[in-house]
Amino acid sequence: MDLIKYKPIGIIKSPFKTLEGMPIQPIGACGVKGEIHIDEEYVDGLMDLEEFSHIMLIYHLHLSNGYSLRVKPFLDDKLHGVFATRAPKRPNPIGLSVVRLIKVDGNILHISNVDIVDGTPLLDLKPYIPHFDKGEGEELCIGWFEDKYHGAVNKKSDDRFIK
Repeated sequence: MDLIKYKPIGIIKSPFKTLEGMPIQPIGACGVKGEIHIDEEYVDGLMDLEEFSHIMLIYHLHLSNGYSLRVKPFLDDKLHGVFATRAPKRPNPIGLSVVRLIKVDGNILHISNVDIVDGTPLLDLKPYIPHFDKGEGEELCIGWFEDKYHGAVNKKSDDRFIK
């Protein structure tokens, strides 16, 4: 397969200067404010974005070093396959977060519920539309997270994935 390259479209700004102590999911970052600085060449693509309350951020986990196919995630003491987790130590270190969009001010997006380290390169963003992301009447199964997801609200990051 050919190598795939991406060019960041902007930078995510947050109060988290290091990974240690950062919330591990947006649910634990409720009310935490940040900004996205979009490169000027992409500003026209922001037209009509302010009509949405939430956006999905797709970003490069630039502090992740290498990958592991089995990881011990923040919410469990057992090893799991990396693709059954949201751990950052992935073959392609891509992150995804749904955040609240407060306002668009030129090339700056003001956001909240930010669980991302300051300076993270943004690859893309999309409006969050719950009607598209979960089929009506479908039963959700969340695997090993079923009895652990409540712990994400207060769980903070440590250095386990930057070694």
